[in-house]
Order: sequence, then structure tokens, then C-alpha cells
Amino acid sequence: MGASLMARNIFNQPPKDEKESAAPSPTPPKAAKLPGSVGGLRDSLREITANSIRDIEPDQIDMDGLRDRLVLEDSSIDELAESIRKHGQQVPIMVRPSAQPDRYRIIYGRRRLAAIRMVGGTVKAIVRSLDDDASLIAQGQENNLRLDPSFIEKSLFIKEMQESGYKPNVIQDALGLTRQGVSNHRVVIEQLPEGLVQLIGPAHGIGRRQWGDLAALSKKIDLVNTAKEVIAALPDDTPSADKFQAVYSACSNKARSDKKQANRSLTSVVKDGDGSSVGTLTVDQKTIAIKITKKDNPEFGQWIEERAEAALLKLFEQWRNESGSGS
Repeated sequence: MGASLMARNIFNQPPKDEKESAAPSPTPPKAAKLPGSVGGLRDSLREITANSIRDIEPDQIDMDGLRDRLVLEDSSIDELAESIRKHGQQVPIMVRPSAQPDRYRIIYGRRRLAAIRMVGGTVKAIVRSLDDDASLIAQGQENNLRLDPSFIEKSLFIKEMQESGYKPNVIQDALGLTRQGVSNHRVVIEQLPEGLVQLIGPAHGIGRRQWGDLAALSKKIDLVNTAKEVIAALPDDTPSADKFQAVYSACSNKARSDKKQANRSLTSVVKDGDGSSVGTLTVDQKTIAIKITKKDNPEFGQWIEERAEAALLKLFEQWRNESGSGS
């Protein structure tokens, strides 16, 4: 069973080919050296892993920091716990010392820690004395290396980092993005209503353009309620990318239907007591139009033309008096 290797797997649904492996984590790609502990983190992950793994009691580790939006309770945690029970913990988590004696704060590996708490016993952990910025970069790089987070997962993580006050360069290093890349993610997530992403899930393979198209519909229809109706009708095991497509299709159809309804007009023929046509009255959401055809009744048409402005003003004054709008 796959093992999520950090808190930014927002939906706790790792890709199917993710496996707990006895092999060490892949070596991070080389990048421009950064000052202090941040730069050293990228260049020496293998050495750190080999030389500083400890066995720590799970109850000594605090699950703080930027964590998952959804609770760590799903079937994949149960399966991961069973795998660890049979084969042991193959990949360590990373923690840093807490201000309290003999306590630690988790950096990444929240799913593994949750599974080991179910199984019992100690957890293998890399212990590193990192500051907040370096811890965040380690968390983000671990996620990028092992989980290939989706566009919307990165967007949510960026939003949380910015709201927590992290500097732009730290956010960029954590996810390997340029300043423009960070901006592209944030623009989309800011347009999406609260709760919609959690309904759909990570939606691997769904990129910025598709999420942006869905976000644009939020100005026209209620995306969340539409998504709830659509997802409720889908099988429970529907992949999140398929959920996205179903939700987007339903929302697009609803937006088009609402637009047609808004553009629909109602026209009625006004007749006199003898049943002869006097004119037509057309009403839609934007206008009210009275049409007199001079060809059918030229004298009445001429009479209306001469008095139309005064008649309209008289009707307006009557409405204002009756509604009290003139006070």
C-alpha cells in the first residue's frame, strides 16, 4: 500500500504506484545553493538519512505546522498500517526538536506516523534542527519528490503558506516554482469557493486551465451545491479527476441553461374589445418594450408618437406616488 510522505498530500490519496520501499528516497535534483540550513538541506539529504535515524515513541511527536486539510483517517491509512505491521517501516519520517524536552515536531511523514500509532511501537525518524523556513522547504521538497502533487494541491499549499506569513522565496523553494508559477496557482485558488476542492479531491492531471475554467463559473452558478449533487450520484470509488470532469460538465451545462433562461423574452399581443391588435408588449430580464406598427394603424401610431414621452412620464410619476419612492 502506498505511503504518503508529508502533510501536503491534502487529500490523503497518494498515487496508486506509490509504495513503501526499502530503498532510500530519491536524491533531490541539484539546485542553486541557498544560504544556511536551507541550502544544506538540498545537498545532503542522503547523508542525513543514513546518519541520523532514531527510534522515537510516537507520543513524543507533535503534529503541528501546516498539516492536511482533511483528517488523517481513511482506508489508505488502515492499509498502510497493515503494510507496516507485516514489513516494518521502510521509510523514515522527519522531525525537529521541540522547545519542550524530549519532544519533537513533525516536518513530514504524517501518514506514516498515524499508521504507526495504530500499529504500536516506535517510529523511525530523521531528527534535524531546522528553522520554520527550512522545515517548510523540506516538507515541500519531500512531497514533490515522492508524491507529484496535483495543481490544486500545490495551490492550496501555497495559499496556506502565504496566509501563515512565509516569504515568497521560501514558498518558491518549497515547491520548485518561479514567482509567476506561484502567482498562477494563487489566482485560481482565490476564485474557487470554500469547500469545492475538498469535495472533488486532488484531481491529478487536471491543470490550471481546467481549474480556472471551473473557477470562472463561480460568478454564474452555485458551484458547491452543484458539485454536491453531482458527486452524491457518483460511485464512492470514483477517481477525483473523474469527479472534476463530472462537476465541470454539470456546472457548464447549468450556466448555459441559466443564460438561456435569462435571455428568454415573453411577447404578448395587446388587443382591443373587438379583438383587433393594438400593439405588442415584450418583456425580458433587461427591458420592457411596447411596439406599435404604424402600417396597421397609422393614425394611432402618430397619436402615440406625439404623446409617448408625456405618457411615460405620467406613468412614472404615478408609480412613484403609489410606491412612496418620491419621498
